[in-house]
Amino acid sequence: MTDQRSSRPLNAPVTVVGLGPMGLALAETLLERGHPTTVWNRTPEKADGLLAKGAHRARTVAEALSASPVAIVCLKDYETMYAVLDPAGDALRGRVLVNLNSGTPGEARTAVGWASGRAAGYLDGAVMVPPPLVGNPESVFLYSGSQDVFDGHRETLATLGDPRYLGSDPGLAVLYNAALLDMMYATMNGFLHATALVGSAKVPAVAFADLALNWFMPTVLDATLVEQAADLDKGHYPGELGTMEMNLNALEHITRTCVEQGVHSEQPRLMRAIAERAIADGRGGENYLAVFEVFKEATRVS
Repeated sequence: MTDQRSSRPLNAPVTVVGLGPMGLALAETLLERGHPTTVWNRTPEKADGLLAKGAHRARTVAEALSASPVAIVCLKDYETMYAVLDPAGDALRGRVLVNLNSGTPGEARTAVGWASGRAAGYLDGAVMVPPPLVGNPESVFLYSGSQDVFDGHRETLATLGDPRYLGSDPGLAVLYNAALLDMMYATMNGFLHATALVGSAKVPAVAFADLALNWFMPTVLDATLVEQAADLDKGHYPGELGTMEMNLNALEHITRTCVEQGVHSEQPRLMRAIAERAIADGRGGENYLAVFEVFKEATRVS
């Protein structure tokens, strides 16, 4: 079947619920790749630009869900999803929901039961790129939950980017998302703090970024972590090339330098405290990756 207006293959119909910046990017990409696309948003005017590109604007959520076998939900959170979709009633029956909201693993698992109670298929997901990169074949989208649902709609999901299926536990996608964002913010804060530290001597951020991001991160840090990731699984932290005690000494120097230069010092103080905890746990002779064991502790008696 072909779209006569564009001579492009007519792909599976898709509904997009929620037209924030990400929802708009998802809908635009689906339209560009030849998917008949129905959209719904609580503020209908958000869809005006999409209508000119061939989208259909549903008057109600029930109409939107009825228009396609699969609906991509891109709302604020799970509670918003329930509030928006519950009024659709029987329109959920037999449909597949691909939820790209943000939340926690527990909320994702609860959502599966909610969808099952309404006879709807369900797949939880997370978008790992900003809106402008939606549609790039290298842009990663994470999915977890029913493999049957994933396999049945993989071709449609691949329209948006690189679909990565993580497993049958529906909480895995949002768990990965939280973990990767945790790393992003920690890395970003590390770079910003380090830039502020050299900036205390009037070093331009551009000059420091060239060394920090173009050499240090990929050559030293990234290579080290990739090489030693297997040791994290084994709990093996040999200290021949540097011990936790040595790293604590470095963290002490970083903290003192921040104080001396008048730069915010809470971040290095926190890192120093984590190293001190690892040493108190008997890991002073192991390398710095042994702080992984501190992070894995769910609780600790002071």
